[in-house]
Amino acid sequence: MLPFRLIYHRGYDLNLGPHVFPSQKYKWLRGYLLAGHFAEEADFLAPAPAFDEDILLVHRPEWVEKLTSGTLTYHDILLLEVPYSRRMVEAFWLAAGGTILAARLALEQGIGFNLGGGFHHAFPDHGEGFCAVNDIAVAIRRLQADGAVRRAMVVDCDVHDGNGTAAIFANDPSVFTLSIHQANNYPSVKPPSNIDINLPDRAGDEEYLVRLGNGCRAALSMFQPELLIYVAGADPFQGDQLGGLSLTFEGLRERDRLVLGMAHAQRIPAAIVLAGGYAREVEDTITIHANTAAVAKEVMAQGG
Repeated sequence: MLPFRLIYHRGYDLNLGPHVFPSQKYKWLRGYLLAGHFAEEADFLAPAPAFDEDILLVHRPEWVEKLTSGTLTYHDILLLEVPYSRRMVEAFWLAAGGTILAARLALEQGIGFNLGGGFHHAFPDHGEGFCAVNDIAVAIRRLQADGAVRRAMVVDCDVHDGNGTAAIFANDPSVFTLSIHQANNYPSVKPPSNIDINLPDRAGDEEYLVRLGNGCRAALSMFQPELLIYVAGADPFQGDQLGGLSLTFEGLRERDRLVLGMAHAQRIPAAIVLAGGYAREVEDTITIHANTAAVAKEVMAQGG
């Protein structure tokens, strides 16, 4: 048995058909972890979908109504960049439920691991960049509303700026946002996070890890969170179709060790969401996500 549960639902697949975002990756990742004897069936926990009232803690009623009724405009679909379907909407509600559960489990056992989630481009009133519901923000607002935490931090290591998350928590002293991303990449408009680390094209392991370490140390010296949500995107990888950074498999493992190790050393519960990953070989994306789970296990084994 793993020291933490892996949160997964077969409904995580967004039903996109042929698409640069391989939303079947959640199923494939689960199979990979089982086939490699990293995890057993008992290590997986299926989340319930978020309630509408959870989603409404972040998103405007008009946007929730559009999603649930299927009345998105042509412009809405263009921004979202994924085809509308009922299964797509159900997948976003499940992902939000999974991240809420991961955050609650992190408070109980140190780490919570959602095999989905990380939809950081969703804004209160619209979706962007494959993201219709910002599960990161929904989980934080749900736990704050429940009185489980007051102060939360988001460390976003996807190759793309976490624009929706930054906008949602702008001017909110209870949530600290850090985003490390390729500067010359989507989105074109990047609302400021508390700390933005804008990397040049083709930045590699050494520059990435030095700048991320400096940023995390600065963040934690300024802000003492009761929960950290780690957005562990696979797309800083050198073989990613939508990324322009040059991280290796080992560099990404070191990234995971840095963020999760720092949280563990300071006894900050960490909830992990997987976010993007568009490697030319989908097996590479699966390997990167599986390595994040392996590092989480390794960090938990350190005790402390």
